[in-house]
Amino acid sequence: MTREHVRSAANGFLMLFLGFVGIALAIFSIVLGAQTASPLIVGGLLLLIASVITLGGLFIVNPNEARVLVLFGKYKGTVKANGFFWTNPFMTKKRVSLRARNLNGEKIKVNDKAGNPIQIAAVVVWQVEDTYKATFDVEHFDSYVVIQSEAAVRHLAGIYPYDTFEDGAEEKMTLRAGTERVSEELERELSERFSRAGIRVVEARLSHLAYAPEIAEAMLRRQQATAVVAARFQIVHGAVSMVEMALHQLAEKNVVTLDDERKAAMVSNLLVVLCSEHSAAPVVNAGTLYP
Repeated sequence: MTREHVRSAANGFLMLFLGFVGIALAIFSIVLGAQTASPLIVGGLLLLIASVITLGGLFIVNPNEARVLVLFGKYKGTVKANGFFWTNPFMTKKRVSLRARNLNGEKIKVNDKAGNPIQIAAVVVWQVEDTYKATFDVEHFDSYVVIQSEAAVRHLAGIYPYDTFEDGAEEKMTLRAGTERVSEELERELSERFSRAGIRVVEARLSHLAYAPEIAEAMLRRQQATAVVAARFQIVHGAVSMVEMALHQLAEKNVVTLDDERKAAMVSNLLVVLCSEHSAAPVVNAGTLYP
């Protein structure tokens, strides 16, 4: 049998009762045989041994647990029903938890796609789905989950850059900007890796993402510079639009007629006022428009 086989087991309470009855009969036979010097004492001893061995087949299956049954090295099935059961006392009954578990991965230092050192960690929620694979196909599935999770996170970090500072950055997939897609990709890869161990990934997300300390300050300055340039671009674009609208309305409504030189001066003054980081200090001309 090379896959999980869910099976049932005998009622434990009935076998417990029969075991106690057998022990009681064995004790009675031993006492009676000792008093009468009859062969009953041998039969009582054999019945006592058999009854005690029979009680060794009792086991309990708690909620969200399973018992993998192995008889002399051969897999005999898995009991997933909850309750008090009995099976062959010579069977090994290995307990396997079916509860969902959390793996809070350690922070690891890796290089992203751009070669920048980053610190990354993930939290994974997983549970055993196939008890046969978890028990026999891998060695210690708990350790397998930890090692494969770290390998998947390292591989994922090398596929995407932490961030991008190029034009059209919002269209490119990055670890910082594409959180949902990165989590989906991580979950997909973990599912492929865990399938060998019969483990299902319930959820997987990045729990920590940052530049490594040695480049964090430099990258912060780069991000700030990029933000300043982007802000300046928007300010200049808006200022040019406002100047263009002002000149157009002045000419359209014949408020004032300006030659090219004074238009250039007006444009220069308006751009300085609109693009400056400080409040403008206007100078009022009390004379004529032209000298």
